[in-house]
Amino acid sequence: MEKHNFNAGPAILPRIAIENTAKAILDFNGLGMSILEISHRTKDFEAVLDEAVALFTELYNIPAGYKVLFLGGGASTQFAMVPFNLMEKKAAYLETGVWAKKAIKEAKLFGEVQVLGSSADKNFTYIPKGYTIPKDVDYFHITTNNTIYGTEIHTDYDCPVNLVADMSSDFLSRPVDVSKYALIYGGAQKNIGPAGVTVVIVREDILGKVTRILPTMLDYRTHIKEGSMFNTPPVLPIFTVKETLKWLKGIGGVKKIQEMNIAKAALLYNEIDRNKMFVGTAEKDSRSLMNICFVMNEQYAEKGDAFMEFAKGKGMVGLKGHRLVGGFRASTYNALPIESVQALVNCMQEFEKMN
Repeated sequence: MEKHNFNAGPAILPRIAIENTAKAILDFNGLGMSILEISHRTKDFEAVLDEAVALFTELYNIPAGYKVLFLGGGASTQFAMVPFNLMEKKAAYLETGVWAKKAIKEAKLFGEVQVLGSSADKNFTYIPKGYTIPKDVDYFHITTNNTIYGTEIHTDYDCPVNLVADMSSDFLSRPVDVSKYALIYGGAQKNIGPAGVTVVIVREDILGKVTRILPTMLDYRTHIKEGSMFNTPPVLPIFTVKETLKWLKGIGGVKKIQEMNIAKAALLYNEIDRNKMFVGTAEKDSRSLMNICFVMNEQYAEKGDAFMEFAKGKGMVGLKGHRLVGGFRASTYNALPIESVQALVNCMQEFEKMN
């Protein structure tokens, strides 16, 4: 049976990236050795890292003055590393979900945190608006996509202070004006690669401004100076990221993938809105293109488990919603084909007719 992978992360990757990674595990570059066992300081791997940086720079049109880093520790380490490097006294945050809350908790270890807007009052089902960004904060932090609740920021904010964004779950899903951001970070395990590597895009001139002493490993400048190889980098995930970026460039780049993502999301949201058995959970103007969350309509609430089993029988994988919200979540990341979304829509329509 064909499987349709809606997992929220680690998530679906381009088949070509997986196949090329498998080949490199068996024999990398014809060296007669696996990429798992070569030195990260060989010219062969340095070429992989350089190509990954070049592809990121091209796909996002990253301007001069920025550096692309490949680090370990996941986005969760960045929750602390960002304020450690950037917060002298205080910073502002937007609270849009669990990951934003975790970032706020870490930032409070280093100074004053001002929460400018929060959607906690409605279980994070919308993106806050109507707040004012103070000019005396060291930076303003946003989480652009909220995997658990299915909300997303679809534009690049004009910000009077350094703008920092956690883009873990919508990296490279749409064109981004990188010049509007001081720092962008994200774990790779959604759109751009497997778990194990974190990407940071940072404008160099924001660094070195805090008075605290920074441990070597937690100082962005260390990794800039050493080209992401101060310590052994996550070699295999970086290779897969490079292959995924090659695939993205080959299909037409970020603008093309945005068109594809809009089409996929529209197909599923239209069915959710039409189908009497289901209802979307995010407010319509905040709906994510990456994580589409929905539940059973109240009058069909008892049919939830039955639909889940029916969907599994049709090859749907990873549809269960996060434990904090329940229901269903279809993650429609870059590599998910629209045919899988259509298969889910067909499944929903068939279940409706049965009930």
